[in-house]
Amino acid sequence: MSSKRILLATAFLLTLCARVTVFAASEAPKSPNIIFILTDDQGYGDLQRHGHPYLQTPNTNRLHDESVRFDRFYVSPSCSPTRAALMTGMHEFRNGVTHTLIPREHLNIEATTLPQLLKTAGYKTGFIGKWHLGGSRGYAPDARGFDWTATNPMGPRKHFDPEIIRNGERTQREGFREDIFFDEAMTFIEESGDQPFFCYLATYSPHTPLGAPEKFIAPFREQGLSEKHATYLAMIENVDYNVGRLLAFMEERGLDENTIVIFMNDNGVTEGLDVYNAGMRGCKATTWEGGSRAMSFWRWPNHWKPQTHDNLTAHVDVLPTLCELAGVDVPEDLQSELEGYSLLPLLESDEAMSWHDDRSLFHHVGRWPSGLAESHKYAMVSVHKGDYLLVRSAPCGDPACEDFQSQCTTMRAVYNGLTKTTYADGTAQMHWGTTPMGHWALYNVVEDPACQNDLSRTHPELVASMAASYDVWWDELYPTMIERGGDLGDPLASAHASARAKQWKGPTSDAQLKGQAAATAAADSMSRFDRIDANGDSKITLAEYVGPFLKQMSIKDANHDGMLSVAEFDVPHFKSVDTDKNGQLSEAEIRQFYAEQFEQIDRDQSGSISADEM
Repeated sequence: MSSKRILLATAFLLTLCARVTVFAASEAPKSPNIIFILTDDQGYGDLQRHGHPYLQTPNTNRLHDESVRFDRFYVSPSCSPTRAALMTGMHEFRNGVTHTLIPREHLNIEATTLPQLLKTAGYKTGFIGKWHLGGSRGYAPDARGFDWTATNPMGPRKHFDPEIIRNGERTQREGFREDIFFDEAMTFIEESGDQPFFCYLATYSPHTPLGAPEKFIAPFREQGLSEKHATYLAMIENVDYNVGRLLAFMEERGLDENTIVIFMNDNGVTEGLDVYNAGMRGCKATTWEGGSRAMSFWRWPNHWKPQTHDNLTAHVDVLPTLCELAGVDVPEDLQSELEGYSLLPLLESDEAMSWHDDRSLFHHVGRWPSGLAESHKYAMVSVHKGDYLLVRSAPCGDPACEDFQSQCTTMRAVYNGLTKTTYADGTAQMHWGTTPMGHWALYNVVEDPACQNDLSRTHPELVASMAASYDVWWDELYPTMIERGGDLGDPLASAHASARAKQWKGPTSDAQLKGQAAATAAADSMSRFDRIDANGDSKITLAEYVGPFLKQMSIKDANHDGMLSVAEFDVPHFKSVDTDKNGQLSEAEIRQFYAEQFEQIDRDQSGSISADEM
């Protein structure tokens, strides 16, 4: 062949290769966008699809129905620890996060985070909402791998018209905080353009202090729920409303089919505990099943078949899963430290399958008084393996701990018969229940989520095996946890935080913001206080508070039958008082209704109402 023909053939082949390369590049699939929604203090049962008797959550129901659902998915017993595990793929203690208070909420400054890894694969990373892993220099989201951030300086204490700090610039905004957070998420998505994005949207709802738009609260109040429960559930329905807004936004912009949407809650139920808990025992900050079981919905239209998996899965699995989906080349030294597994085999499977069936998940409430970590090895801890939960729900037994307020304070009180404590109004023996000191209890939580049948005596070998694995885990982890700040801080921090929380007196609905006569209302309240304070000792007891209402009953009872009909007592809250729904109010119903109202007004739980509380 002549040299001219060889040159022509070579040129043709090079042109063909170039065209194939261009075609292949144009057809290469774009990395999926990722939206990760994390709610704060919502429980596994706080969803209509999970059987809640009051909630209407059509948009989260839709997300549930269109997702791969991990139904035995576990997080940490409280918020900062869960967030640390999500961001690092490791148990939170390994990075020094053992509490929700400074400095033990701070994520180890040297930790590699999920957004940092995703950026290596070309992702634009955005964070909106509650961070709770440290706000000082070097710890805030913009220093931990997020290109774009939007937060509010007053956190959970400012529900309406918050100031928003977006990428360092402060602006005053109008409206409800969570509505604004979802607006910010949509702004970030729009600004990401054609670049694949990771949007981490962490709400404050339904964390205390409680507050929501009145239109969400009113329907629950009308059903007879207490103000606390009505507002808590209203916050959840508001999140659902915003989930619907976000899904519609994605569809309108043609982003839906290449966007993975993940929805989770960060720990067990809180203020809605006594309304519904999906049959489980335990709440936030406990080691029972209800303390750490969470929703975990993963939606990717036309890629993953909606189905439920019952494999033992956890928050530490999120980072390795998203890294594999995004094509991240995880450094070898980091791979050896990761404690989670990629969920991709389960996400892509069309049916139930075996997946790391021998794994164990270790839980520790933490929150001990700073400086006393060593004596809290067995204080409020548990191990999940297979269908079983091995648990020690007990105080530490260290006399030094008794000088400080902590979770052990609650445990000691429960041992002594306490029935009412955080989240539990008369149900503390159930949800904060204790196990005998020095004893592990064992439950099959698939068959017995309420943890009523202790199997430790009939399964001693399993107890010994799981207990030994816990000892190995703690003993190996402990030096690293101490080195990374997990026992630093003021042992009085919990007491100080509790006092600050009781001082909060902000509005709980937009209706309160619209009041036009605050001064007059205050004067009226003081006048009312003086009328009820029968003995003039500047405090109102339960008997003094309920008394006037019972007196009104005797006055209004025209037919003297000991009951009040609507005709005799035509007030807007009649249905709320009429708990048995028979159209008649008994003395017991009136007494119960105003006793519950008294407890809500008595913010410091002193047993009496002060003028300030009124």
